Amino acid sequence: MARVTVEDCIDKVENRFELVLLASHRARVIASGSPITIARDNDKNPVVALREIADETVTPDDLKEEFVHSLQKYVEVDEPEAETVPLIASSATATPGGDGAGEVQFDRMSEEDLLRGLEGLVPPSDRDDDERE
Repeated sequence: MARVTVEDCIDKVENRFELVLLASHRARVIASGSPITIARDNDKNPVVALREIADETVTPDDLKEEFVHSLQKYVEVDEPEAETVPLIASSATATPGGDGAGEVQFDRMSEEDLLRGLEGLVPPSDRDDDERE
């Protein structure tokens, strides 16, 4: 069983702390079932991960990318935007001709009208008290 040391890996990953992060990530990935790229030789997962880095069977850049991806909580996926589906006019908004091809009309409200309408609302607890009296 060959011993692997930090000096064997430091020329592949220059920062010792980054080496520890990448090797521990790779060891966790191996523990979760990922196939190893070297002979195990009865070594534990952290030693196998360091040997893979030293033998360059896995690249540090790929490990770094996988590590960053594993820490992300939200992954933005570039997907095409959904096409807008035209609204179907209801019978109430259809044209008097009866062909059903009338345009849908939307209510337009200014910000001032909205604020005036909100001022007139009564909170639910006050409304219940008023109804009981």
